[in-house]
This record gives sequence, C-alpha cells and structure tokens, in this order.
Amino acid sequence: MNDASPKAALSRPNIVIINAESMDGRKMGCMGHAPLRNATPHLDSLAAEGVLFTNAYSNFPVCNPSRASMWTGKYPNHYDCWNNHEGLRDGTPVFRDVFDQSGYQTAAIGPLDYAYGMHSIRDRVGSWTRAACIHRPTSRTPLPQIVENGKCDQRDWQRTEQAVEWLKEASGTDKPFMLYLTTGLVHPAFVADHEHMARIDADKIEIPPTLGSADNVQHPVEKYIRITKNCDKPLSEAMVREIRHVYFAMIAALDDMVGRVLQAIDELGLRETTYIIFTSDHGEMAGEQNQILKRTMAEPSSHIPFIVRGPAVEQGKTVDTPIALIDLYPTLMDMAGIDYATFAQRPEYADSLDGESLLPQLAGNTLRMRDWAFCEYHGDRCCTGAFMLRRDNWKYIKYVGYAPQLFDLDNDPWEAQNVAPDHPDVVDELDAILEANFDCAAIDARAKAYDYSSFVPWRTEQLAAGTYDDTMAHVYSGFDRQCIENLVPWREEDEERITAWLGEKSDT
Repeated sequence: MNDASPKAALSRPNIVIINAESMDGRKMGCMGHAPLRNATPHLDSLAAEGVLFTNAYSNFPVCNPSRASMWTGKYPNHYDCWNNHEGLRDGTPVFRDVFDQSGYQTAAIGPLDYAYGMHSIRDRVGSWTRAACIHRPTSRTPLPQIVENGKCDQRDWQRTEQAVEWLKEASGTDKPFMLYLTTGLVHPAFVADHEHMARIDADKIEIPPTLGSADNVQHPVEKYIRITKNCDKPLSEAMVREIRHVYFAMIAALDDMVGRVLQAIDELGLRETTYIIFTSDHGEMAGEQNQILKRTMAEPSSHIPFIVRGPAVEQGKTVDTPIALIDLYPTLMDMAGIDYATFAQRPEYADSLDGESLLPQLAGNTLRMRDWAFCEYHGDRCCTGAFMLRRDNWKYIKYVGYAPQLFDLDNDPWEAQNVAPDHPDVVDELDAILEANFDCAAIDARAKAYDYSSFVPWRTEQLAAGTYDDTMAHVYSGFDRQCIENLVPWREEDEERITAWLGEKSDT
C-alpha cells in the first residue's frame, strides 16, 4: 500500500462521486437527447471536460443490490444480494473502508441504501414468491405532479449544501479526500417545478412506439413484469408525454445540484487535483415499454450515466465500449494509487475485484480487456433469473427457464423487436461469453433456493398468526399506494399458484 504520510497525501488526488438515483444514462444533452439539449449544461460541461462513457450499465437494475455491488466491487450474487431487502450484512467492507485505511478523509452524504433489511415486506414477499407467477400488481405509481418553484427537492438541496460545506472543511487539511454524494433525484414519484419544466424542449419529447396492453406482449417474463408493475393496461400518449416531461425536468433539477458541487470545487481551487465521477445506480422506464420504475433489462432501466473528469483525464472524449458499475471500485483504486491486493490478504475482504479499471480509457486509447457489460436480476416483478450481456450493437437477455431475447440496439433503440429467432449464431456467441464468465443456472438456483427457504417459515408464522391472507392481499394489491377500491382479497387461485410452486420446490 502507498505511503499514507501527510507529505505523500499531498500528492494524491481528491475524488468526488455523485451518484444519482434512477437516472437513464441516455437522457442528457451530451448524449444527444433532444428534449434535454439545453437542460443539462453542467453535466454536458463535465462531459466536454472529461470522458463520457456512452454505454454504461447497472449491475442489477434495482437500488440495494446495485449499490451493494458498486460499493464492494463484486457482482451482486457474490454476497447473495438477491433483492432490495437482501443487502450487505454488517461488517462487509466497502471501498470507503479502503480509503479510510489509506489516509484519506472520507464522507458519504445521502442514502447509502446497500445494507440488509432496508426495504418493505413487499420487497421480500414479492421477491420470494416471484417464481409462483402470481399475475397481480405489487406496486402503484402516483400521477406526475408540477408544483410551485422551490417546493420540491429540498432534501437533495440540503444534501448538496452539506457536501459543499464538507468540501470546504476537507480542503483545509493536508490530507486528500473522497466524497460520495447521492441524491433522491431522479427517483419517482414524478414531481417537478415550473422552472425546470420550462427548460425541457417539450416539442422534442418522443412517445415510445412500445405502448400497449400486456395482452399483446409475447414473452411470458415481460408480461409478468408488466402485470406486477401494474402496467398491463395501455398508457395514454398524453400520460406518457407528461411522465417523460416531468422526469426530464427532474434531471434538469439534478443538473443544478451537480453544478453547485462543480462550482464549489472551482472556488476552492481543487479543479486540477480532483476527480469528479457522475453516475447512477440504475435507470427509469418513464413510459418506455408501457412501464415505469426499473427491474428490467430494457435500456431505460439498465443503462446508466457515467462521466469522469480529473487529473490526466482526456477532454471531450467518448468511450462506446460497454462498461458497468462494477468497474468503479478498481478505477477508484487506480485513481488514488491504492494497491487493493494489500486488502485482499485480509479475511473480511474479497480476494479480488470483479471489475476492470477505467483509468486506461480515461488517460489514453488503451482497449478494454473485456468488450462487454453484464447485468443480473433476481428480485420482485421478474419471475425468474435474468442475465444480460451487452456487446457491440447487441443486447442479449437470458431468462432461466424461458426463451432468450436479442435486440439490435443500433437499428432498434426502442427494443421493439426480439430478433433472437433470426440470429441464432449471435445468440450462441453471446451465450457462450455469458456462460464462460457466469454459471447462470447455478446463480439462479441459489437465488430461488433463498426465495423458498425465506418464504416457507414466514408463511408458517403468518398462517399461525392468522395474518397470512391479509398480508398477501396487501402485497399483491399495490401495497404502499393502494386504496380501498383496489385492495383485492387473497384468492384461492392465487394460493393455488403458491402451493403448486412450493410443491415443485419441495420435490427438487
């Protein structure tokens, strides 16, 4: 490990990570997104002064497992982070621990959202019973809102100002610093003010061509996702336009906060010695595929932003080769000059990191060793394990127990046409890469064994307490946003699916 003395620390760079919530990485002016062309000036400036990764992906398109993976440098299945409830257990080391032990000042401001037990009973039961394929909604989304200027995002502004004050304090010492700032923006509910709505070029908002009823969806996994998200009925074009307008305005509001941090960096004279990294945990469907939220491998859900500016980083460069959040940890090690191998000797640390450092692409034209990105999902609102491989123009999605999907993103950016039957050679090639690096069947089996072993004792306790039917009715009626009109009792046909699934599991 490098010398952590004050003299050595002076020569080491500072690092600021801004991690947004639920941001589709394609939705910025610098990514050529027309409605936001003039609405993300600070993010666009950051890209112009650094490197923009145009094909960056989440490792798991829901909050907790994605962040757990990012903070540990291991794919989610390594620590059994199967759903929003199953995060990191106490004592699991994260990259902040490495920085602390290497002489850095560190701060993490905003919700970390990677720890075990942080989400609702809905996240648990909905995930545990996914393979039973109960065709009922487990979520509902409020209507988009437009409010008076200054009446939203106050908590995120408080976090941003807290980060600025911490930067002022940290810059007055002789030690380098690592700051992690995360925002609630741009996670639904969809709420924006008039000021940011006006920044969006509303005439350029595109209506996805993939709207429609779940009855027209051919793939059973996609149909299940739509139904459990309460998105099985066609969304109107007017509603989708409003959702997208408000969502884009939320991104414009986030851009203001990024600008405030960049301003502070400049005012403190830290520009030349500080890396800035902007990214997100996953994306947001915002009406595409007739869906909201995430929990799918579709581009709006899995594609994230990733921009880096800093010492020796090339300016105005784009990298199109796919990367993923798993690459952040080794990149941080290279930026700070920390030898992770020193920590890998300790029993509490993983013996290696799963990602590949991005520093060679940031500072030069070195090709990446891997030319693909990987994403997995094992949580609620998806009835089986899903594995995605992105390489070149192709996106391959493997569903355990179901037919795969293949999309040509160059010619079909809306992912409207599954071309797997037309390109068996591409399917075979990408599946070979996937299986050479991940034992998908074994990972899926572990996740489903966890589902079964978690649900059975919970169900037994609930039945004994006389609360089982009521709890299941709430979980499968939209849970936290339901009203009396849409609270559907737990039905015999629903329980039959549960018992059939439990019977199948007990026989295996």
